[in-house]
Amino acid sequence: MVLKAVAVLKGETVTGTIHLEQADPSSEVVVTGEIQGLSKGLHGFHIHELGDTTNGCISAGPHFNPHGKEHGAPEDSNRHAGDLGNITAGDNGVAKINIKDKAISLTGDLSVIGRTVVVHADRDDLGKGGHELSKTTGNAGARSACGVIGITKA
Repeated sequence: MVLKAVAVLKGETVTGTIHLEQADPSSEVVVTGEIQGLSKGLHGFHIHELGDTTNGCISAGPHFNPHGKEHGAPEDSNRHAGDLGNITAGDNGVAKINIKDKAISLTGDLSVIGRTVVVHADRDDLGKGGHELSKTTGNAGARSACGVIGITKA
């Protein structure tokens, strides 16, 4: 049975919709969607620990990190489960997303259901930038938009 989830991202000027799909509990999660209103270039794209947006995106907490690892790139073994890397916005401010990831799930201990997707104002340095925030946030800057991940019809 295919599992599906959705997050509607909202910020001051940035909006979007993210879809998550998983064929079965042992399969990778496919993350697709589109985000509008971004500045041209790279933007950090993460799943944060909490599904709380009562104080805007800041109340979503830190990156989803069930294994207590350092921040890294999606292909790194030492990374937060929620580290999905960067998305790229074109000249029109739109980023089209198509990511496949095995560190997250839509079921079990690594489930991201009820957590928050966040797009950041700046590029994620993937833990390799040498900045004091590189190993925790990727120094990706402010939280431009966010949305809680919810179950949707399969």
